[in-house]
Amino acid sequence: MREVVRVASRVAATDANVLVTGESGAGKEAVARFVHAQSPRAASPFVKIDCAALPADLLEAELFGYERGAFTGAIAARPGRLEAAQGGTVALDEIAHLTVEAQAKLLRVIERREFERLGGRRTIRVDARVVALTNVDLEDAVSRRAFRPDLFFRLNVVRIHVPPLRERRADVPQLARGFLKTYARKHGRRARTLSPAALALLESYDFPGNVRELAHVLERAVIVADGETVEVEHLPESLRVAASSKLRRARRPTLAEVEADYIAETLAATGGNKSEAARLLGISRKNLYERLARNSKGEG
Repeated sequence: MREVVRVASRVAATDANVLVTGESGAGKEAVARFVHAQSPRAASPFVKIDCAALPADLLEAELFGYERGAFTGAIAARPGRLEAAQGGTVALDEIAHLTVEAQAKLLRVIERREFERLGGRRTIRVDARVVALTNVDLEDAVSRRAFRPDLFFRLNVVRIHVPPLRERRADVPQLARGFLKTYARKHGRRARTLSPAALALLESYDFPGNVRELAHVLERAVIVADGETVEVEHLPESLRVAASSKLRRARRPTLAEVEADYIAETLAATGGNKSEAARLLGISRKNLYERLARNSKGEG
């Protein structure tokens, strides 16, 4: 992440287009906002549009705006997000979802800094920096002819790849502290710290949903915690099970643990018949009882 911040800081001072790549929830929007905040455009608007959240027939209208009568329901003219970002930055999230037609229009915006609203003839000049975000391999999309190569090359001036959270576990404590503070203030709760056990569990979890998942986990924990500290029991059960399972796999089991697991599997296979289990294990019934008792004490 130090490299991400270094590159983002350097490109922020320029007016170059930026392509931010990474898995969903990894923090691509945060990088885009950082670039904007560190740039000479910081005092102007930062406008984000989620290209995957809008139907194709509405996406162009949202991006470029429209004139009255451009389509059914267009009872008044409306400026698009590009106009709203005048002088600032427009972040196009999941840009791979743009239609081929919208890609062509966006290319013109980048090259000529101008466009027309849907249903309009007046050319509108726009000065906005474009930051594109994607969790799709755009080079592969280009090879499949699902994405225009000329637009890709225009966007890919500076590429910043945000690694998934599982590859930067050292970020978890700092992110967690920030989320705890934010959600405690938002919900009027007292939980602002993590117990060592809860933090260890978070650091061992892979977070398939990345930073977004961590945020949701900690918002829930802040809400359900009674005191000032988030404990293990305040974390979702699915996370506790997955993280604990990974921790067990990460270390080699003791001989006693291997024996206990094998005995348990054999008993399960015999439907709990201890005589049959002892026969399969090659020990006496008495010896089986002794081992079961020993394992039981070990678990306690």
